[in-house]
Amino acid sequence: MPRTIRIGSAGRGGGGGAAFFAEPREPEPDARAAGAAVRARVDGAAARVAVEDGRAAMILTVAARCLPGREPAPVGCVSVTGDTAVRRRPHRSAPACGRARAAAAVGAGWDARGMEHVSADQVRRYRVRAQQLDREPDAGRAGTDAAVLDAGVQDTGPDGALWALAVRGVPARAGAWPDDLALVWSVRGAPHAYRRGDLPAVQRALRPYSDADAGRRIYDAAKPLRAAGTRPVDALAHVARTMHAVVGEPTPKGELSTRMTAELDEPYLRWCRPCGATHMFEMPFRLGALHAGLELEPGTSPPVLRRSPGFPPAQVGAVDRGGDGAGAADDAPDEAAHDLVRGVLHLLGPATPKDVAAFLDAPVADVKRRWPADAVPVDVEGVTASVLADDLPALLGTGTGDGERVVRLLGPYDLFLQARDRHVLVPDPARATALWPVLGRPGAVLADGEVVGTWRPRARGRRLALELDPWLPWDAALARAVAEQHERLAAFRGADPA
Repeated sequence: MPRTIRIGSAGRGGGGGAAFFAEPREPEPDARAAGAAVRARVDGAAARVAVEDGRAAMILTVAARCLPGREPAPVGCVSVTGDTAVRRRPHRSAPACGRARAAAAVGAGWDARGMEHVSADQVRRYRVRAQQLDREPDAGRAGTDAAVLDAGVQDTGPDGALWALAVRGVPARAGAWPDDLALVWSVRGAPHAYRRGDLPAVQRALRPYSDADAGRRIYDAAKPLRAAGTRPVDALAHVARTMHAVVGEPTPKGELSTRMTAELDEPYLRWCRPCGATHMFEMPFRLGALHAGLELEPGTSPPVLRRSPGFPPAQVGAVDRGGDGAGAADDAPDEAAHDLVRGVLHLLGPATPKDVAAFLDAPVADVKRRWPADAVPVDVEGVTASVLADDLPALLGTGTGDGERVVRLLGPYDLFLQARDRHVLVPDPARATALWPVLGRPGAVLADGEVVGTWRPRARGRRLALELDPWLPWDAALARAVAEQHERLAAFRGADPA
C-alpha cells in the first residue's frame, strides 16, 4: 500500500489551507531507467511529476482554486529525488485567495538544483508591488498605511519620507507631518520615518547584532574606544543614557553636541578639523539617539532632538542583545514586522546576505547567522539570491505588461533605489553612474518597474519645473503619465507645475 508523506499545509500559521501530500508509487516500466513517478494530491486534485536521473525534470505547482472572480496563484510545489523521497518546497496560501481548494498545474521554471529562475524584470515588478508603488492615491487612507514604514522611510532632501509615502498612495503633503509619524536616526545613521507607536519595537530591532556589528556601525569611533578597553556596544549604551539625561527639553544638535562633549571622556571625542573643535564622533551620536528614546523634530535644520513621548524608560540605553545576538527580545511578537533582515528580504528581495549586509551596514557573518529559516533560493539571471517563502508566489506571479502601467517619480533616496543589487535595477553602468553619483543624486522616473530616466526639481517661486533626462524614447502615453506625476509632485509641494 502506498505510503503518504505529509509535506505541510498551504495555510498561514497552520490555520486553514490545504494539506499538501505526496504519495510514492511504483515507477512505470518505461520510467524505471530514468527515475520514478510520484503522484501529488492537494484536497483531491492530483497530478504527476516525472523524475530523470534522480532529479526533478518537472515540478508540480499547486494553484489555489479561488473564489469566483479571483485569479489562481501558485501556492506550492514538490520535487523528487530517488524513487520515494519527496523534498519540501515552499508553499503558502496565495495572496489572491485565502481558500485553499487546489487544482494542479505543471510548471517548467525550475532548474536541476530545484531553484526557480526569475528575471530582473520580475524582481523589479515584485518590488513595485511589495512596496505598494502600484497603489493610487486614496484620501481616506491613514497616514501610516504603508508597508515601507515597517523598515523605515528615509527622509533625505525636500522630496524625502513624505513624498515616498505619497507615491505609495498615502495622503501626504510637504511639511505636514502626521502626529503618529516619528522621525529618528536609524539605519546607516540616516533619518527615517516610522509609526510613532512602533518606536520601541524599532529600537529593539536596531540593536547591534554583535559587538563586531556595533563597531562597524560606529565607523572610526570603534578603534579609540576599543583601545581604551570599551566595547562598542557598551559605548553606544553609555552614549544613549547620557543623551537621555541631557535632553530634558527640545535641544538643537549643536547644543546637544557641546553638552555631550562636556559629559564624555576622551575615547568618545575627536578633533574635528572642519569645525575647529573637539566633539563627539558623529555615528555614536546619531545611532545613540534612538537608543536614548530621542526623535527628531521634522523640518528643523540643524535638527532639534526631543524625547519621544511614550518611549519605555526601561529601553533607554538597552543596546546589548546578549551573547551572540540571540535573545528573548529578538523573538518578541511586536518586533517581528521590524526585523531588519526579513524586512530587506520582503521589500527588496530577492537578495543575497551580502546585499542585506550592505543595506544595513552590518557584517555579512552576522546577517548570515540571522538568515530566516523560511528564506528560499532563486536564480536571478545567474546569481543565487533568496526571497521569503511567503513572497515567492508574488515574485513568480509578476509578468511583463500585466495590469495598468505604473509610472512614478521616485525621490533620490526612495527605498526602491536603495537596493544594493544596482545591476538589477539599472543594468547599464553609465546610467547607474548617472542615477547614483557621489554627490547630488537625481530622482528616478519609474515605469512598469523599469527606471526609464531621471528628474531634478527646478523651483521658480511658486512654480515647479522638472529637468528630465529620458534614457530611451518615451511614447506619448508615457510622456503624459510623467506629466501627471509632475502635477502630483507640484501639488504635494504646494506649487504649480511649470
